[in-house]
Amino acid sequence: MKSIKKYLTGLLTATLLFVSCDKNFDEINTSTTSFISLDPAFKLNRAIINVMEMGTRVQQLQIAMWLTSPFGSSLAGANYNQFVPAMQEFPWISFYPSSVVTTVDIINQTKSDALRTNLYNATRIWKAYTFMILTDTYGDIPYTEAGTGYLKQITKPVYDTQKDIYTDILKELDEASAALDATQPKISGEILYGGDVTKWKRFGYSLLMRAAMRLSKIEPETAKSYVIKAVAGGLMQSNADNAKLLRTPEYVNPIGAEFSGNEKANYYADKFFVGLLKTTNDPRLGSWLHRFVGALNGTQQVAARRSKDPALAKGMPLGYNDVTIATTFAAEGVASLYDYSQFDWQVVFTNTSPQWFCTYSQTQLLLAEAIVKGWTTGTAATNYSNAIKADLERMADFGATAVIPAGTVTAYVAANLLVAGNELKMIGEQYWITSIPNGFEGWSNFRRTGFPQLSPNPYPASEIPGEFIRRQVYPDRESVSNKSNLDAAIERQGGASNAKMNGRVWWDKL
Repeated sequence: MKSIKKYLTGLLTATLLFVSCDKNFDEINTSTTSFISLDPAFKLNRAIINVMEMGTRVQQLQIAMWLTSPFGSSLAGANYNQFVPAMQEFPWISFYPSSVVTTVDIINQTKSDALRTNLYNATRIWKAYTFMILTDTYGDIPYTEAGTGYLKQITKPVYDTQKDIYTDILKELDEASAALDATQPKISGEILYGGDVTKWKRFGYSLLMRAAMRLSKIEPETAKSYVIKAVAGGLMQSNADNAKLLRTPEYVNPIGAEFSGNEKANYYADKFFVGLLKTTNDPRLGSWLHRFVGALNGTQQVAARRSKDPALAKGMPLGYNDVTIATTFAAEGVASLYDYSQFDWQVVFTNTSPQWFCTYSQTQLLLAEAIVKGWTTGTAATNYSNAIKADLERMADFGATAVIPAGTVTAYVAANLLVAGNELKMIGEQYWITSIPNGFEGWSNFRRTGFPQLSPNPYPASEIPGEFIRRQVYPDRESVSNKSNLDAAIERQGGASNAKMNGRVWWDKL
C-alpha cells in the first residue's frame, strides 16, 4: 500500500510539472550530459568490429580446410559436410542488422558533409568489404535496398544479382579510394588505421584488386580493367598497411576465445595443410601449430607434452568422426585424436590475437597473378617473393614466441622462388596460406582459382559426397520474412538444385 501511494504521489507531481512547464518542455527534457547523437566515426568502428566479432566463425576455417574436428553435434557442419542450419546463418544474421545497417546510416549521414568526405569514402570502402563477404558466401543477396528499413521503410528488400553487386562494388571501391584526400584531416577516432587517409586509400585500392580478381574467370576483361585502376591508384606497400583489428581482453578475438576456451581440445590442423608446409620446410608451421605428443585425452594436453617442433607436426585426416578416427592412429603415428597438431591456442589463437581483413602479402600475390595473366606490368617472381617474406614477418604480430628470425626468413624466400610454368599453382597455394585466419578469403580464393588442389571431404555421411562446400544456404528465416524475393533469387540462380552447399555463385566458374 505504501509503494502504491508513493507511486501515485510521484505520478501526480510529474503531471503537475508537465502542465505547468510545457512551454519549456524541450529545454527541460534535453540532457546536458548524455549523448544525443553518436559521432559517425564511432559508428564506423562498430561496423568494423562487428564484421570480425559477430560474423567470424570457426566454420569458415574448416570450409577453407585449414583445420578440422572429428566431433559432431554443433560442430558437424563443415567437419562432415552436413547441413546445419545454425552454421549457415552466419554471416547473414550478424552482418545485416549490424555492419550493413551501420554503414548505410553513416553514408546517408555524411554524403553531403564536406567536412566528412574522408569518413564518407572510408565507409563506402568498408561497406564494399562487408558485402563482398556476404555475396561471396551466398550469391544473390539484398544489396541496393539492404539496411534501409529505417531510412526508407523497406523491410522486404529485393535480392540483387551477384553480377550487379560486383559491378557496384567495383565502382564504389574505385570512386571512394580515388576520393580519399590525404591533404584533408584524418578520420578522427577511427580504429582501423587511426584515421590515416593514405593507408585507407591503399586499403581501398587493394580491395579493388581483390574484387577485380574475383571476376578473373567469369569476366576477365572487366577484371583486367579494374586491376589496371587498382595498380595505378596505389596498392599496399608493406605490412604497415595491413588492414587488421587489434584485440584486447575487453574486445576479444572470437575465434581465439573459442580455441583457447572450452573447445580447445576439439579442433586440429588439417593433414593437407601440414603436409603442404612440410614439403618446403615452411617455418610458419612452427609459429602456427603446437602438438601435445602422446596425449590420450584432453586433460593430457599439458605443458610437459607440448611441442612446437615442425618436424613432429601431425595433421588430422578428413573423413572421420571421433570413433572412426581411431583407425588412423597407427598409420599416422599418434596415440589418440588428442595427439594430432592444433593451431596454437597459447600463441596464435588467443583472446587477444589480431585479425586481418586484407594484407600486403595477399595483395602482392594477386598482383603477381595479374602479371602472369598479362593484365599489368612488373615481375611476378619479385611480387611472389615479397609476399612470402611479408607473411613470414607477419608472424611477429602474434608476439615474441611466434617471431621467425630474419635469417630464416631470408633463407626460406631464397629457397622458394616462383617457378616458370607453375606460377598460378604456387601463387594460389601461397594465397591460401597467407589468408589464415581469414576463412572467408581463403575459401573464396580457393573456389576462384582451384588452388591449392584440395580433395573433397570424404566423410561417408556427407550430404554432398565427392564435392566441396561452395556456398552457404540462405537462412531459413528468409523463407518466412522475405519469401517472394528469396524464391525469385533462387530461381534466377538455377533453382533449388544450385541453392545447396555445393552450388556455385556467379563468379565461381568451372
